Amino acid sequence: MTLTKTPESKALIRFQDCDPFNHLNNASYINYMINAREDQIKECYNLDIFDLAKSKGVSWVVGTNQIAYIRPALLMEKVTIDSQLIQFTENQLQVEIRMWNQDKTEIKAILWSTFVHFNLAQQKKWKHNQQLIELFQNVVVPISATSFEERISQFKPQKV
Repeated sequence: MTLTKTPESKALIRFQDCDPFNHLNNASYINYMINAREDQIKECYNLDIFDLAKSKGVSWVVGTNQIAYIRPALLMEKVTIDSQLIQFTENQLQVEIRMWNQDKTEIKAILWSTFVHFNLAQQKKWKHNQQLIELFQNVVVPISATSFEERISQFKPQKV
């Protein structure tokens, strides 16, 4: 079975998440993007992080977030959010999540999140098991950019 390496989903920008200018609030971008990723990995990889925490006592915690706001997402706008695993180690994942306009012709924001695999009972970093490593090997899509700033420049329109 071939797994989707860059899953995507749709979202509608809601009133309660917007600022007085009818733009999606800066902090709300992360909520929309992380929620989309959680849904995508459950649907595409049958990986339910909440069930994993409950049944195995392990999950991931956010280590770092880097986000670039390129164009505003507007009240009641339909957006497309796609994501991909860009690298992993024995106990970390680095994921890139992008928010686009509905037809993916205009980038709204790019988020890099590093997730640390964590043992909830022992309250410490934990190594990914072999089943997870195999999943990551099958879906990772490395990128050429070596820094977040370089990656952002690959998406920003070139000035003439």
